Amino acid sequence: MFKVSIYGASGYTGQELLRLLIKHPEVEIVAITSRKFKDVSVSDVFPTFEGFTDMEFIDASPDKVAGLSDVVFLALPHGVAMEAVPLFLKAGSKVVDLSADFRLRDVKLYEQWYKEHTAPDLIKKAVYGLPELYRDNIKTAELVANPGCYPTGVILGLAPVLKEGWVDLNSIIVDSKSGVSGAGREPQIELLFCEVSEGLKAYKISRHRHMPEMEQELGQLAGRDVKVSFVPHLIPINRGILNTIYAGFKKRVSTSDLIDLYKEFYRGEEFVRIYKVGTFPTVSSVRGSNYCDIGLTVDDRTERIIIVSAIDNLVKGAAGQAIQNMNLMCGLSENTGLNLISLFP
Repeated sequence: MFKVSIYGASGYTGQELLRLLIKHPEVEIVAITSRKFKDVSVSDVFPTFEGFTDMEFIDASPDKVAGLSDVVFLALPHGVAMEAVPLFLKAGSKVVDLSADFRLRDVKLYEQWYKEHTAPDLIKKAVYGLPELYRDNIKTAELVANPGCYPTGVILGLAPVLKEGWVDLNSIIVDSKSGVSGAGREPQIELLFCEVSEGLKAYKISRHRHMPEMEQELGQLAGRDVKVSFVPHLIPINRGILNTIYAGFKKRVSTSDLIDLYKEFYRGEEFVRIYKVGTFPTVSSVRGSNYCDIGLTVDDRTERIIIVSAIDNLVKGAAGQAIQNMNLMCGLSENTGLNLISLFP
């Protein structure tokens, strides 16, 4: 059994990690931390855990938690995680960081979009935690930077056509729609029920912090710099992200050709499901699961490829992918604890 801790466990991502780890057959949860809910029972904060655990949140230093843990999941805000990571690594714990602090390989780029980085020497040590692309590196990593929710669906959606050079790299447009849980659990006026219900709005147009992360990984796949037009939207559902991606094609192909390419690229990938001709995923098809579902078509009239990808932002976009990474880091079967059928309706 591997001893694991969740450092910063009182948000939606921390709660989702706990939900999945409680039933993980190879894991013992030894610590869950929260300054806000110190000494409060988990089930008092999240009643869904009543009868499943009698653990309480603790407020403990990284040194104390590291001494208990083989693996630590960091569910801390951007800019805060970088302070704790060196302490966990020094103590010998493996770390899966769910913040953005180690996702960008260029320190100056990180500081342009976030803040001054206090552990830049660890950026080269971090592995970007998208198993479908970096599995072998993740297996030997001590520090994994878990991808953002928007980038996960977008990168998986575009990877095959970028790798094969089938699309015009100057033509990529990403239209994404996310449920409200993606903004976290801290109260915000713009996320109140009356502000969100029956609404649909674009936000952070051309300035969302996930954009440089997408472009970094898409550029790796394409072998050159890639710029995307990215517009995220907030929709009145709890969880789920639907990405509709448009790109002009360089090589004229049929929808069947496109689907064949994706099926071959993702052959053996349990958590990526490619839809048949004429069918497309919805957020309800992945809710509560670790799947990324992808539907494809070719628009001959406009000479564009259209890709639709769907994930649960709290699972494949956060906690589920983090556990997928932990499984690889610990030498476990990658799907351990993640064989979840999507919730429907």
